[in-house]
Formats: sequence, structure tokens, C-alpha cells
Amino acid sequence: MKAILLSATLTLTALLAGCSAQDRYVQYETEAPTSFPTLTAIGYATLDSQPSDDPAQRVLMAMQASKIAAYRELAEQVYGQHLAASSQVRDWMLTNDEIKASVSGVIRGARVVKVYPAGEHYVTELELDFEQVWALYQQQNRSQRVKEITYF
Repeated sequence: MKAILLSATLTLTALLAGCSAQDRYVQYETEAPTSFPTLTAIGYATLDSQPSDDPAQRVLMAMQASKIAAYRELAEQVYGQHLAASSQVRDWMLTNDEIKASVSGVIRGARVVKVYPAGEHYVTELELDFEQVWALYQQQNRSQRVKEITYF
């Protein structure tokens, strides 16, 4: 029985060794997704809280802050939000409850749809079309699937 098992193992090893990477040529083909979602995000910033005495400067600062807030919202939608929470209990009473939230990622291909004042706020609307994101990604990293394998 051991001789048959050893013989089968050696035969299988020999067959697998014959199919090494040097004996074939693999041709790849890029494959596109079937659908592309479009994400939207809105960022807000108040005019009064901007640290400047010049009204025009406060407007520019609020516009920039609302744009950053909109980009953060897009990043949350694409990458998710990291939450870290902790609670402390002393004498069976909650003494401290803390939650921290963060997001990290790179947003490419977003388009500013509108920037406008709304009362004492500035609003920025962004749009992220994943077809554009995919096209940008394809310029750097081509996703591939096996088109054909030729064995020698």
C-alpha cells in the first residue's frame, strides 16, 4: 500500500513539475466593470467662524473649508469611516465615554458641481463618477484577466 501511495505521489509531482512557468505563455486582456456608480457629496462651512476681519477673505476661507468638507464626505463614502470608541466605568457608573472618527484615502476624478452661499454658510457640491475613476486607474494599473494560455 505504501509503495502504491509513494508511486502515485511521485507521478503527480512529476506531472506538476512539467507545468512550470517557463513552459507557457499567458496573454491577458483588460476587463471593464459592468456598471459605474456616481457618488455625490455636500460640504458646508460657516462664514462667521472664519478667522479673518476682511469679509472677502472670510468668503474665500469658507469656500475652501466647504470644499474640504465635501471631499471628506466623498472619502467616507469610498473608504468608510474608522471609528475608535472607549468607555470607562468606575463604581458601576459610566465616567467617560469617548468616540473618535477618522477617514483616510485618496480621491481622484471628483468634479465640483456647485459652490454657492446659503445664508451664513458656503456650500460645495461634488460628484465622483466611477467611470472616470476607473479610466484614471487604468492609466496607471491595468486590471487583467487571462485571455489565452499557450503551453509548449
